[in-house]
Amino acid sequence: MARISDETRRNNEMAIRRVVERLLAGDVPPGGKCDIKTLATQAGVARTGFYPKKNRDGSPRPGPYQHLAEEFERRSTGLRETGVIPDPRAAQIERLKEQVSGLKERLAARDAQIDGLTDFREWALSQIAAQRMEIERLRDVLAAPSNVRVLPNSAGASAPSRSFS
Repeated sequence: MARISDETRRNNEMAIRRVVERLLAGDVPPGGKCDIKTLATQAGVARTGFYPKKNRDGSPRPGPYQHLAEEFERRSTGLRETGVIPDPRAAQIERLKEQVSGLKERLAARDAQIDGLTDFREWALSQIAAQRMEIERLRDVLAAPSNVRVLPNSAGASAPSRSFS
């Protein structure tokens, strides 16, 4: 692989810086992201130039554009920490995650409400069944010979009142 000239490197760095500014301003191309891969593609340079290399003896050396990749990542992280997401797709993903979280909370609250109403319904039905059984027992007592008498039902009469004087 041939080495690039200083002029080519300067031109590539200027192109990379222009693309960094565009990406961080939110001008992300369709199908792209605010990442190194899109940065390299839009600047017209090989992506491998953004990563460290190894010398022949195995010692590490920085890639020719690694400092720009680090600056890009640092600025991108800084924007995200302040709440600005330059990538519209990533912003949409974050918004949808928040929406899903809210919907999950609402669903959990509704499930709890439904569980409470189901418990209440079961309690109410058991009370109705107990009252019905008591009414049937009392009717059976009335029908059987015993010392229980039925009181006359007077529709027009009012309940007796007491006067406490």
